Order: sequence, then structure tokens, then C-alpha cells
Amino acid sequence: MSRILATLAALLLLSAPALAGDAARLADSLTWYGQSTFHTTAFGPSLYIDPLDLPDTAPKADIICITHSHKDHLSPEALKKISTDKTVIVATRDCNSKLKWVDKAEVVNLAPGQSVEVAGVHIEAVPAYNIRKTKYHPKSNKWVGYVVSGAGMALYHAGDTERIPEMQAIDCDVALVPLGQTYTMNSVAEAADSARDARAEIAIPMHYGLAEGTRADAEKFASLLSGEMEVRLLDAAR
Repeated sequence: MSRILATLAALLLLSAPALAGDAARLADSLTWYGQSTFHTTAFGPSLYIDPLDLPDTAPKADIICITHSHKDHLSPEALKKISTDKTVIVATRDCNSKLKWVDKAEVVNLAPGQSVEVAGVHIEAVPAYNIRKTKYHPKSNKWVGYVVSGAGMALYHAGDTERIPEMQAIDCDVALVPLGQTYTMNSVAEAADSARDARAEIAIPMHYGLAEGTRADAEKFASLLSGEMEVRLLDAAR
């Protein structure tokens, strides 16, 4: 029996670094283009979330996830650069009027709590809304963040949101969190708490430097989470 227990313990020790490495591998794969725009191929397909202000050299998209129809999250110009006749766009229903031109891409509408699998990637829409600043992102609009999972990894893109109770049901490897404090989070500390709620191994701040938030806020975010989880401050690709 002791030999069996010793073997199991050894196997657990061997598997732990591999599991821990999933978060790092996912974070390493991410390209941030500023605001809430991210690209990754960690799940296999070329996947974007909220593409905006993309360079002409940006890779084509297999999957595009759009959190809501605000112009800093849904950019027809950016979509035209990366869409092909094989691209699948996952978006909230309010985005449809701005996607009428996308006759070459399939559009799938999701509301909070709904999910879809595209090219082997599981995409779940999760709630994203304001509790205090409700005029910007009211819960009734049914706007979303996304939990994207596959290949043993889970990525949480919070969308435009304050810290909300539903975050406590999320379990992710990497969390992409808006910093606020005008339209989304009410404070940098609230953003840090959101990363804790989502049980992220690695947190990456976003949605700063354009209409709200600064690099100094991102550095404060990292400081608040120091010793609890890894925080990566990315430079926007251009």
C-alpha cells in the first residue's frame, strides 16, 4: 500500500507543474492591442475578443467574441480587417445592427448564461454590468463577458463591468479585468477583488489608457495582488 501511495504522490508532483504551466502558457499567447482587445491562438483557432484599432498586419480571425455594442468594443473597421468567410462572430444581440455588412461571417448571438462551441473552443457568455453606474452598462441590456476554454485552459474576459456577485462562480487560469474608474470598476481595488473572485492564477488589467484609467492604475493593480497571484502588465501591440 505504501508503494502505491508513494507512486500516486510522485505522479501528483509531476503533474502539478504542468497544470500550473497552463496559465503561463495561456498568458504568453495573448496579444493586447489596447483597450479590451486581445488575440490568442492558445486554444487552436485564431481568436479575438473586442477587436479595435488593429494594425493591417493583424492575423485573420477564426473566432471573434464581442462583449457589447459600444464603439470601443465593436469596431466594423477592425472586423473588416480580420474577418473571412470562415470567421464565426460570437456577440450579444444588440450588436447585430452593426454587423449587417458581415455577410461573409457567421454570427452567433449569446446572452448571459448561454454558451456555444466553435472549432473545439467552448465559449460561455457571463454577466457584465454596472451596479452603481447603471447608465453605462445596465444589467437589463444583457451584455456579457466571456469564459473561453479548451486545451485544458480557461480565459476570463470580464467585459465592461463592475465587480458583480456572478464573478464568484468563475474559475479561470487567466483573468482580463477592466480597471475603471469612470465607466467600469469603481476603484482599482475593486478590479483586484474581481480577479480574486474569479480565482485567477494570472491577472491582466485592461480597459485603461483610452477613456479611463492609467498605467499608474495598472501598477497599483499589480501591487494590490502582489503575493497572491501573478499580474502581467502588457504593452499594447501596434
